[in-house]
Amino acid sequence: MAIQFNCVSSMLILVLLSISSVEGQGGGGGGVIDVVAKFGSKADEKRDLSKPLLVAWKEACATTSPAKIVIPKGIYFLSTATLDGPCKAPIELQVEGTVKALANPGAFKEPKWITFNRIENFKLFGGGLFDGQGTTAYKREGCKNHDYCGSLPINLRFDFLTNAMIQDITTKDSKQFHVNPKHRWDSHRGSDGVNVLNSEIKTGDDCVSIGDGSKNLVINGVTCGPGHGISIGSLGLFKNEEPVDGVTVKNCSFTNTSNGVRIKTWPGAERGICSNIHFEDITVTNVSSPIIIDQKYCPWNKCKINEESKVKLSNISFKNIHGTSALPEAVKIICSATLPCENVELADIEITHSGPTGPAVSQCSNVKPKVSGKQNPAPCSAPLPAKPTPTT
Repeated sequence: MAIQFNCVSSMLILVLLSISSVEGQGGGGGGVIDVVAKFGSKADEKRDLSKPLLVAWKEACATTSPAKIVIPKGIYFLSTATLDGPCKAPIELQVEGTVKALANPGAFKEPKWITFNRIENFKLFGGGLFDGQGTTAYKREGCKNHDYCGSLPINLRFDFLTNAMIQDITTKDSKQFHVNPKHRWDSHRGSDGVNVLNSEIKTGDDCVSIGDGSKNLVINGVTCGPGHGISIGSLGLFKNEEPVDGVTVKNCSFTNTSNGVRIKTWPGAERGICSNIHFEDITVTNVSSPIIIDQKYCPWNKCKINEESKVKLSNISFKNIHGTSALPEAVKIICSATLPCENVELADIEITHSGPTGPAVSQCSNVKPKVSGKQNPAPCSAPLPAKPTPTT
């Protein structure tokens, strides 16, 4: 299993594998470094693991031979840590125990708890758990009087990584995103060549949230629920967003989620491009909106809902998607009147709904999808309501 998520957080998740390129250099030894045996760290949930981990990382990163750092079984407290590269050889972090963050969200001045930065040939594994202790943060108490709410920490950040693998790790109760591979927090540049494989995600927001600039992304074998589904976007909110190009979501299942597979863009905002998006072999069980393109995405009514989206969507396919919808509107493809969706394909769709509100229906706007195979509900057969229900 590539990554296991056992998440109760009400925030977002974005996951896994490689980002940008970094160059290494020359140095001494290698081997295995046990942070308990060598640096006297204790699994007592009181002593801060930060300093022993940083010292071990510095030593391992400086060697010219492959090195591994081990956090043994036990429960540890870690305030915050940024593990910087470039390292001189491949490096691994084997986490067998549970690592806990500070519960108080006000203790974090930056949006990060544990960050891996500018590393090439890195592996994080071991069956361990990262517990962000985010329950207090979900209440948002004190936000009017404090600035910490704008900088709630991500459990695991991966910035500027190349050839990285995160495997058999659980992240729990993050105060914000669980896992975020990104170039920079304050940049809109996304990731290239990321694979999210065989993962279980349970959250209060998007199971996987795909931002602008994401390219060549593969999501395969993800189990999502509860949550808001796997979402591209929202797009078009900020100036100078980079295109999303090349996303494949395959062999995934959704249970009791608010959405299944989704693309969402803001109306009346900024220009953007999203293309070459493929959703295939998807199972939905009691999902409110199993298939959805929403170019009128307007949560909390904070947008220019009467204007059209300026994000161009093209080359999008939904193939072999089956299961049950919690609401009649099983398929919703709501595109921009200014920039209609191009080359959208619906193939072998079988989604049913049973209830007093009637069978499953399909709604379309500003799109002429190519249709093949079995189609239930009949594509684009139902009228749009005067006021569509906002999605989250």
